[in-house]
Amino acid sequence: MAELDKVLLDLVSPMVEDKESLSVKEMPSENAREVILHVYAKNDDIARLIGRRGSMASALRQVMSVASHTDDKKVTIKFEEIG
Repeated sequence: MAELDKVLLDLVSPMVEDKESLSVKEMPSENAREVILHVYAKNDDIARLIGRRGSMASALRQVMSVASHTDDKKVTIKFEEIG
């Protein structure tokens, strides 16, 4: 199984300014076929990761759905602001 949290972290790291505050955590889901990933970053970086009208967030979700396809899992990505 791919370590989806590490894959997502590798994708978003180059896009943020404050790499020290960036983290991605996999959270438990009630559905065994779903993976929930929370991206934690500062406010400006979260805005950059979501993009205009959610375009960057949508692209990240598409890439992660391809990455999780071999495991037959659905990936849900949530963006959380810290500090």
